[in-house]
Amino acid sequence: MKIAFWSVGKAHEGYVREGIDDFTKRVSKYFPVQWQVIPVPKNAAALSEAELKKKEGEVILQLLKDDDYLVALDERGKELTSEGLAQFIQQRANESRKQIVFLIGGAFGLDEQVLKAAKYKWSLSQLTFPHHLVRLILAEQVYRACTILQNEKYHHR
Repeated sequence: MKIAFWSVGKAHEGYVREGIDDFTKRVSKYFPVQWQVIPVPKNAAALSEAELKKKEGEVILQLLKDDDYLVALDERGKELTSEGLAQFIQQRANESRKQIVFLIGGAFGLDEQVLKAAKYKWSLSQLTFPHHLVRLILAEQVYRACTILQNEKYHHR
């Protein structure tokens, strides 16, 4: 099974790039993993919030393959513990999923069509984080889940 991290926005900011790269490399010891940063439409400033989300959504849905298991990060999604995330990943592996896509939306979130396409909606927290920190938190939490599955010492519970 592959793990894909998709994020709408600009390239990783320098202040978090090192951490994102580190945790992504660590995840790669357990699963093939890749990042895809989906650029914001060029005329984003001229678009309404709804139009922007729709355009971003169209790009996302074009990239999505039929057999991808889409996990939309959404403030209205379910919260998971680290152990719960580990179980979630293990269940997808047991189902022989080819790829889990963890998707971070744009500045205004995800279009309704993308949310409908998602197999799971996950909320990292009730707090609001900058997109670049969400990328770092996501990579770290997936790494933590992998170490939980392998009974390694990283997670101390």
